[in-house]
Amino acid sequence: MEDSLLIPEKKKETDKNFPLINELTNMEHEQLVFCSRPEVGLKAIIAIHDTTLGPALGGVRMWNYGSENEAIKDVLRLARGMTYKSAISGLNLGGGKGVIIGDSAKDKTEPLFRAFGRYVDGLAGRYITAEDVGMTEKEMEWIFSETKYVAGIPKTLGGSGDPSPVTAYGVYMGMKASAKKAYGSDSLEDKRIGIQGAGSVASHLARYLKKENAKIFVTDIFEKKAIKVANETGAKVINPDQIYSLDMDIFSPCALGGVVNDDTINHLTCGIIAGGANNILDNEKKHGEMLRERNILYAPDYVINAGGLINVSSELEGYNEQRAMEKTARIYDTTIDIFDYADRHGITPNDASNILAEHRIRNVGRVSTIYSSKSQLSNREGEIYYKNRC
Repeated sequence: MEDSLLIPEKKKETDKNFPLINELTNMEHEQLVFCSRPEVGLKAIIAIHDTTLGPALGGVRMWNYGSENEAIKDVLRLARGMTYKSAISGLNLGGGKGVIIGDSAKDKTEPLFRAFGRYVDGLAGRYITAEDVGMTEKEMEWIFSETKYVAGIPKTLGGSGDPSPVTAYGVYMGMKASAKKAYGSDSLEDKRIGIQGAGSVASHLARYLKKENAKIFVTDIFEKKAIKVANETGAKVINPDQIYSLDMDIFSPCALGGVVNDDTINHLTCGIIAGGANNILDNEKKHGEMLRERNILYAPDYVINAGGLINVSSELEGYNEQRAMEKTARIYDTTIDIFDYADRHGITPNDASNILAEHRIRNVGRVSTIYSSKSQLSNREGEIYYKNRC
């Protein structure tokens, strides 16, 4: 890749009187939508980061955030990550994300999710939602009742179903590529791997690791979930506060983001971090550099956890499971390319993947200045697909 890809970061104007708009400007978001329907308990936020490559596709998660600011920070970071995830994966999609503020264990109702679906529909295809943390196919079906701009719906309705098995496969391929780079072989046999989280992605990942005879350790704030994964895979259950100092070769965060931070990073003894969570680094620049200084190889999360996005995006072409898995397998080669690029330029893998993703967005964006009859459609592939779907 040419050195000219290393472009200086753009300086952005800020105004202290508008901190939220400053945040949107700094992270280059296009739109932030607040959704409220108190009679059904809906409090939600939708962020659209970039639609240069196509409609913004990204899941909606349900989480009991401690504050409004916490929810805003999460949705902005997640939406930006989806832009880069789509770009680095070669998809014709932009980045967006939704968050529903609530307890996924007790606050789920049909009216709440149908109300959210109406807000998604009101964006007219700029944002396509899908399943994320705290959500299941059941809730996606309720959303689908109110809008066609939803992917990852049950297979019985013509969708691709639960994306977590494909997400886990992508993480597994990225982990093998990381082992190849760090240890000279992509075999995970006898590697000590600590999985943080015991949800759907983590459990499927553990099954892949079991087949390679890896030594698996798993933890979750809900111990019963960790025990279930352990019973299925032979993993050893450890306490959540033990995971960072665990003697392990590979640390695989598969729950929430920001877990590699000022408080945890100095406890890590692993050689690789490769997980399914989004935004694993609390501060991309700072903590990415700290990992590089400590010779801990970091596989950029949005690169290796892109399998779920690849899976649901395949619905736009007419879903084919084999094709989705073949595309997801390419995460191995993409990860190796990113590591090699980072080495050549003396930068972190996260910076390398950002540069390569931005390069594709910038180049494809130049094509959009050429007039085409397709330009009259609001969202090209997504619009055509959903018109046919209706």
